Amino acid sequence: MGERQIGIHEGDNAIKLMDLLGPQDRLFVLTGAGISAESGLATYRGSGGLWNGFRVEEVATPEAWAADPVLVWRFYSMRREDAQTAEPNPAHFALAAAEKVLGDRMYICTQNVDDLHKRAGSKHVHHMHGMLFESRCVQCGTPFADDGQYMTAETLPVCASCAEPVRPHIVWFGEVPLDLDAIYAELQRATVLLVVGTSGSVYPAAGFVNIANQLGISTVYVGPEAPANAGSFDAMLLGTAVEVLPGLLAF
Repeated sequence: MGERQIGIHEGDNAIKLMDLLGPQDRLFVLTGAGISAESGLATYRGSGGLWNGFRVEEVATPEAWAADPVLVWRFYSMRREDAQTAEPNPAHFALAAAEKVLGDRMYICTQNVDDLHKRAGSKHVHHMHGMLFESRCVQCGTPFADDGQYMTAETLPVCASCAEPVRPHIVWFGEVPLDLDAIYAELQRATVLLVVGTSGSVYPAAGFVNIANQLGISTVYVGPEAPANAGSFDAMLLGTAVEVLPGLLAF
């Protein structure tokens, strides 16, 4: 667990985090929608964003799936189409470069469902809200790679083993994020928590900083504006991920 505070101070936009990390330090990175938005993937929270015209209740809850799986699959098919044309940005590449230096002492937990971290070269990435390019049978439950786009009732996928419906491998509102025990275990081993581009209002991820504070882990936030939980961080580096991360993670 974190045992010391590194030398990061409020408003210190000139810091180089990699210079402050010793051989025993471990970096836990939480990324949110802000980093993907800089690759053109807007979120349902943004005005005119990707989810514009769709209420959460219509496309991103178990109840929505039960009521209209065609609408749900059409929505996620459009998200897949958008994600396929997006490219990793300099913030994704900065994280991947830092991981090459830190190795397994760096862990990325993302709230995003796109594959931009992977395409940038990051290896140790946990998708706590699922993955856009995976699906799973509602009965069998095992996720599998899938980039299909299903726009009509006739094209909806079914399980090859049991013929039950196949759903997006996405954690919807009202469902539990994937493998929280492993996430918390990694957080408890960290000495630095870096949070990038989150609103600070979606739990349990928004509570990671509070756990870090209890464990004595240094905490840094990067984003264009202060999140809802801004007061819980040791340092607030205001700016987009693309503006801040390449310098912050330079080595």
